[in-house]
Amino acid sequence: MAFSSIIFLLYFLPVFLLVYFLVNKRYKNSVILIGSIFFYAWGAPKFIFVILCTTLLDFYLVGWMDRVSNAKHRKLLLCISITVNLGLLVYFKYSNFFIENVNAALSVFGGGQIHWTKLILPIGISFYTFETITYVVDVYRKVHKPLTKFWDYQLYIILFPKLIAGPIIRYHELAVQISERKETLDDRLTGFYRFVFGLAKKVLIANQMGAVADEIFGLNYANLDTLTAWIGSLAYTFQIYFDFSGYSDMAIGLAKMLGFKFPENFNNPYISQSITEFWRRWHITLGSWMKNYLYIPLGGNKVSTGRLYFNLWLIFLASGLWHGASWSFIFWGAFHGFFLVIERAFFGNILSKIGRLPSILITFLIVNIGWLFFRIEKIESAFLYLKRMFVFDLHAHKTIDPEFLFYFLLAGLFSFFAIGSFGTKIQNSIYFNVYSGRKHALVWCISIALFGLSISSITSSGFNPFIYFRF
Repeated sequence: MAFSSIIFLLYFLPVFLLVYFLVNKRYKNSVILIGSIFFYAWGAPKFIFVILCTTLLDFYLVGWMDRVSNAKHRKLLLCISITVNLGLLVYFKYSNFFIENVNAALSVFGGGQIHWTKLILPIGISFYTFETITYVVDVYRKVHKPLTKFWDYQLYIILFPKLIAGPIIRYHELAVQISERKETLDDRLTGFYRFVFGLAKKVLIANQMGAVADEIFGLNYANLDTLTAWIGSLAYTFQIYFDFSGYSDMAIGLAKMLGFKFPENFNNPYISQSITEFWRRWHITLGSWMKNYLYIPLGGNKVSTGRLYFNLWLIFLASGLWHGASWSFIFWGAFHGFFLVIERAFFGNILSKIGRLPSILITFLIVNIGWLFFRIEKIESAFLYLKRMFVFDLHAHKTIDPEFLFYFLLAGLFSFFAIGSFGTKIQNSIYFNVYSGRKHALVWCISIALFGLSISSITSSGFNPFIYFRF
């Protein structure tokens, strides 16, 4: 059940909110938990039982670990919990990839094939796994005490606003909010606004970009002219940003309506002046997770220069593999890791000297090229597409639809809206500043109009994908 689906917007969400706001405070967490189980079971009815069982195991393992004083026993219980959770991820997400590559290697040497029933990837398993790991590691590090009630832990893991696609919330950031949080009318209203703005980004911009991107990426790459190739790559670049950032906005808005404060997940990544800055602005909670649970344990900045470069590259290789079980995702991670390393070595100094606008354009170009390997499953096909972008065949085979051009310009405007102080001021005023009565009235009217347009767009078009469901 996607946030941008009619079943969620017109049936699940209104009923859920009505019940939640009417029940006594002591029952609110129960309502969220039941709603979250139903929400996930709607799309993955079989895997919900796996989540319930593994969270039960985790809860008692971590509680046991917290009570144990022996350091070796604590570490053993930590390893068991992490192994169970990573094992689940590896089994569902990477076993198909592993068997395919083993079979490919066997065929080269004339060996037989391993017969394997392909597994369906449960939605949101990568996000679920990362959050279970944050729980056990935060308790192990004594950052926060474990939860005393199993159903509170279950709520942390399965809380539906973040369940499918994040933001990835570290345990200590949410632990207190589960039992102690305040719900105000202002939070409910501003949460609703944030949800609707995210919905509009997803439905009115990302879907429009995605339809054209799918059309172009479905063509024979060998015959692509330069203009068509660039339209396709830019359309996908805008699609993935508004798709995922819009979904994150919806999650943050929903959580705020329920009294939770989720961390921000995007901060205008396409105005970055380097790949390093891009990763501080794109999928912020993933970057934070990688830093705290991989980069720092590997030594952080307290290692030799060569080891630092290797660690950066390794982490982004892992990031690529986390996003998907294919060589193209691994290459995408290595691609970003390469630029992070050369920026540390020398390229960052070059970018800082050429001025803000040129460095933004160069960074955007690098990111845009990287998305080709994220979008196209076969690496050789991605390189062929990239080649067609620079053959300078100016004989366009595709006419630009005026409606697409409108949404394309809109996507560009909002992608680079915060490039100046004026755009940043307006954005902060909408998302973060205190609302007056007059401002509430204005933004309420805008939100209702955007909600109506989004519903109309969803019902009139059968095209409503969500890229990060497969992660």
